[in-house]
Amino acid sequence: VQLVESGGGSVQTGGSLRLSCKVSGNIYSYYYMGWFRQAPGKERETVAVIDSDDSSNYADSVQGRFTISLDNAENTLYLQMDRLKTEDTAVYFCAVNAPSTRSVDGFLPGPHEMNFWGQGTQVTVS
Repeated sequence: VQLVESGGGSVQTGGSLRLSCKVSGNIYSYYYMGWFRQAPGKERETVAVIDSDDSSNYADSVQGRFTISLDNAENTLYLQMDRLKTEDTAVYFCAVNAPSTRSVDGFLPGPHEMNFWGQGTQVTVS
């Protein structure tokens, strides 16, 4: 399984960015995947997750501002980020846990639960 992120960059406070994560390889029919971020000097944290039944879940810090989505036809995971804040500055990673039948409804997995990772893309908000 390979994951390749794109779409990072620099943006002003209040602006928007959309991250993409192209997924290739066999991730089976049941999985959950998501976006994680790591700011300098901080631990990697979960941002948003989505599962193969299209349930999603978000960290409190991004709820209402970020939207995760999955285009199965394009094998691409997206993260639409609106009303960005300086504290959103970080390297953003996409990751997959597969195979898994676990729902993310009411469950926000930590980075340690993911078994495939992308290389990350930098998001800077100033």
